[in-house]
Amino acid sequence: KQWYQRRVAITAGRVTYRRRLSYNTKSNKTHFCKTPGGKLVYHYSKKKTNVSKCGDCKSALHGITAVRPKKLASLSRRVKTVSRVYGGTKCGKCVRSRIIRAFLIEEQKIVAKVLKAQASKI
Repeated sequence: KQWYQRRVAITAGRVTYRRRLSYNTKSNKTHFCKTPGGKLVYHYSKKKTNVSKCGDCKSALHGITAVRPKKLASLSRRVKTVSRVYGGTKCGKCVRSRIIRAFLIEEQKIVAKVLKAQASKI
């Protein structure tokens, strides 16, 4: 009940946007804030960030900061990647499975070549 009364008391004041955009869009989300002088003002909230995902299994990538694309451009390379093959785009499990798959395919090719050579001898 106290929360509800406080909320009503806060919304009772006449508050206007502080920026030029006057529509309730995704980029214009606000919340109320009371200044030390007792004035009620709008504070603008930033958009929610998405964690980078693996290209194969779509799981969250560890070691990569979750920031908005504009901020990502200004960050250094070490924050955006992991020092590994496909670092920053694929997770460790998927990279491991790719390497194993490639190795097994090469082994299969070698075995096929050996069998072909043996068949031609006979």
